[in-house]
Amino acid sequence: MIIALKPGVSKEEIAKLIADLEVLGVKVDSSQGASQVVLGLVGDTTVINDDALRANRFVDRVIRVQEPYKRANRLFHPLDTVLEFQSNGKSAKIGGGNFAVIAGPCSVESREQLVSIAADVKKSGAAFLRGGAFKPRTSPYSFQGMGCEGIDLLVEAKKATGLPIVTEVMEISQIKLFDEVDIIQVGARNMQNFNLLKELGRIKKPILLKRGMASTMTELLMAAEYVMAGGNSQIVLCERGIRGFDNFTRNILDIAIIPALKKKTHLPVIVDPSHATGLSWMVPTMSKAAIAAGADGIIVEVHNDPEHALCDGEQSLTPELFDNLMNTLRKYAALEEKVI
Repeated sequence: MIIALKPGVSKEEIAKLIADLEVLGVKVDSSQGASQVVLGLVGDTTVINDDALRANRFVDRVIRVQEPYKRANRLFHPLDTVLEFQSNGKSAKIGGGNFAVIAGPCSVESREQLVSIAADVKKSGAAFLRGGAFKPRTSPYSFQGMGCEGIDLLVEAKKATGLPIVTEVMEISQIKLFDEVDIIQVGARNMQNFNLLKELGRIKKPILLKRGMASTMTELLMAAEYVMAGGNSQIVLCERGIRGFDNFTRNILDIAIIPALKKKTHLPVIVDPSHATGLSWMVPTMSKAAIAAGADGIIVEVHNDPEHALCDGEQSLTPELFDNLMNTLRKYAALEEKVI
């Protein structure tokens, strides 16, 4: 249930209304909209008398929410959620009309590799550095990442470049290793790892939540709801392609879900054209499509030697191609000039 209050209601009056509602056994979250405060009620709202609420002199509207996701719902939080970080000595934002570019290798392979790529993507204008320390792989014989050492190298690259870092967590026991990581990524395979999502809801750190490879929009938003129910509302949703019957591309990039998500939720939505296509030559086109569809950013794989990459070389751009991509995207998105 959503309760929109009239403009000008005092903090004391809001607090009293919330207290009265919580006595009935529901949890109440408050959100400041453009001109009014919105209350979101979670729990058994059948005990709430709609008519009595509408008669309250402080209440403007009462809306019964049909969707199962409450906190992620734009009805509860009309304004876009915007996450802000310090990048290159400047403020980098995701959401609210800010287009963010996250770039880096699929996996951290060595200090030399990561430092080189980090410097290159920073020079081209990326605002965030990505890199996998722990890698979920279909085959148990494939490179599984450098683990804790990979996180240490990402932190080194962060200190050297000033770029906030994004890397993937695999299980609850690893969370304690991510203190210096700026955004914790939850991969497609873990989107419905509900115990992990609950634990991530208890920490105050941004979460990049990737859509599962066969998940619906509602399932993605409910996964976000798990995190938000724990108290962490700093979430970025990522469309990374879904499974289809045609295997020409690695996955099928669902461009249509971007405007749908923007309509249904206040959370930022970004696109991963690298995993969606699996082909580096398609990344620039799909990046432009993401902008046209209203995405809040992209996450792109960049490798300085794709032919010898230990993971996903075929879908990785070289630094030169990434620089070309950034120059192209500046024609379509509000990106700052690259830092030289």
